[in-house]
Amino acid sequence: MEAESDTRGTLPFGFIDIFLLSTISGIVIYWLFFRKPKEEVQEFKSFQMPNDFVQKETSFISKMKKTGRNVVVFYGSQTGTGEEFANRLAKDTQRYGMKGMAADLEEFNMSELARLVEIPGPLAVFCMATYGEGDPTDNAQDFYDWLQEDDVDLSGVKFAVFALGNKTYEHYNAMGKFVDKRLEELHAERVYELGLGDDDANLEEDFISWKEGFWPAVCEHFGVEPTGEESSIRQYELVFPENGADEKVFTGEMARFKSYENQKPLFDNKNPFLAVVLVNRKTNKGEDRHFMHIELDITNSKLRYDAGDHVAVYPTNSTTLVEELGKLLNADLDVVFSLNNLDEESSKKHPFPCPTTYRTAFLHYLDITHPPRTNVLYELAQYAEEPHEQEFLRKMASSSPEGKKQYLNWVVEARRHIVAILQDLTSVRPPADHLCELLPRLQPRYYSIASSSKVHPTSIHICGVQVKYVSLTGRTNHGVATSWLRSRQADMSPAHTVPMFVRKSQFRLPYKSSNSIIMVGPGAGLAPFLGFIQERAWQLEQGKKVGKTVLYFGCRRKLTDFIYEEELERFRLQGALTQLHVAFSRDQDHKVYVQHLLKENKDDVWNLLKDGAHLYVCGDAKNMARDVQAAITEIVAECGSMEHAHAVDYVKKLMTKGRYSSDVWS
Repeated sequence: MEAESDTRGTLPFGFIDIFLLSTISGIVIYWLFFRKPKEEVQEFKSFQMPNDFVQKETSFISKMKKTGRNVVVFYGSQTGTGEEFANRLAKDTQRYGMKGMAADLEEFNMSELARLVEIPGPLAVFCMATYGEGDPTDNAQDFYDWLQEDDVDLSGVKFAVFALGNKTYEHYNAMGKFVDKRLEELHAERVYELGLGDDDANLEEDFISWKEGFWPAVCEHFGVEPTGEESSIRQYELVFPENGADEKVFTGEMARFKSYENQKPLFDNKNPFLAVVLVNRKTNKGEDRHFMHIELDITNSKLRYDAGDHVAVYPTNSTTLVEELGKLLNADLDVVFSLNNLDEESSKKHPFPCPTTYRTAFLHYLDITHPPRTNVLYELAQYAEEPHEQEFLRKMASSSPEGKKQYLNWVVEARRHIVAILQDLTSVRPPADHLCELLPRLQPRYYSIASSSKVHPTSIHICGVQVKYVSLTGRTNHGVATSWLRSRQADMSPAHTVPMFVRKSQFRLPYKSSNSIIMVGPGAGLAPFLGFIQERAWQLEQGKKVGKTVLYFGCRRKLTDFIYEEELERFRLQGALTQLHVAFSRDQDHKVYVQHLLKENKDDVWNLLKDGAHLYVCGDAKNMARDVQAAITEIVAECGSMEHAHAVDYVKKLMTKGRYSSDVWS
């Protein structure tokens, strides 16, 4: 034991020394041979907002206080007309010594409405459009929900409402009427009576007539007087980018710069998807009209749709028309410019994406084919070199009975667009930038989707007919969207694309496939029913119990206008289409329409309805939809042994329960 002890004592290092030496050696070896070179850490740069980024102000009260405004004109708008009227009213306030602002209902916190009394001499005006079956527009949905659910006290709030609608629809101006009534129920004070605008007649005249009484009422209520200032008030200033074409230049994008080159979901109205045209074929044999079947590729778009939804398409104006407009204005269409809002506090910095070129603005952003409204004529008058043309324009823009009649005859009924007006009034030559400020935005066009996603998950189908007619001036006018869509062909290099997005609809097949359905859709009104029938056929293939599927279709002549004849016959033979009734209106001496066939089959229609069938109508609202509803009411009264009033109530209840649905247009 002692010898062993002596031996340990003679070692030069102890155990701990050996451990430490090994550890240090390992670290040195790792450092020299195995360590990865240190990665260079990039210098951190603080995030900077882009120059054009503006944080949105959601408090309209704060904004009014900050900018000294006392009038706010809210708008609920689907196609842009409500927004246009709101902007005109806000602009008019300057002529009465007031200061107004137009406001999008979805951009501001409307629960602040009661705080409007904090503003000296305040007034809230609402331009409210009705969409679909008496529904609010997309941007007014939250406001509508708030009004329904909240019982806020609006005492002291002064208001007025102008409603935009169409008498051919069942729920004429429902939103405007609701807002007007509800604000009064919440103790707000009405300054002037509800205005009802009818787009089926003359919406512009209705608006002008309402303004004739509105402004005097405002003057009396607030103790203000017209300033007498009737000169043109510009909202935007023309700016030429310092770097010209080197700056970012919009080429048709709806919002995000280069969004068409670098597509990113989610796709919506401000970020449309560029769908490649897969199919574009004519579906009728006649030469007088052009029906088309178009298929759009939505692969990798993450877009989802159901049968009955709508596809929105952003069209492009005619290049021929744009070139002619450029010549009339003596403008270089390829000049890069920007229109900047003179009101630096406005959330709307430009009337459309800027900077851009005049060519792009007229092709993609501005509506150059719709007859201009009276405010545009008023502004154009200042550029007339001939006194009689200036007087003519000012008279049409006035509120006099003679002026209104002239505007109706010369502009509306003659369907004169801005190019035609400049062609016929040869001394009127406005600056291109002012015209860009005056013309309304080109809106997307909506089409009922003609396919089912169960059968076609990667494509959306459109069934349409080209709009083309000769106006009272002898000019041939072409529908913007349908003419442009006709030109978008398949198998092109580079591929033809269509900017589009999907809008959800309440036009839906029954939840239970066992429910029977009756579909009424003449002409292009067949579109959603193609999707319905495809889906019913798919349900049959899945082994589901499917109720009766009955279609009432109408067209002019069997030989030339029976679109989708082969497809419908195939569905009938397969059993997916139980009954097919077609009204050929011009194949005999007397006209035969779908409502006549419904009455001929009244017992079958009544039995189906009595057994829980769902009824769908798609197409023209002005005549067909009304006539079909009248026929259904007549069938219910006769076959159900009811008085007419009870039959009307029965049909109304079908609508309320979602068993009578309409997808109509005027």
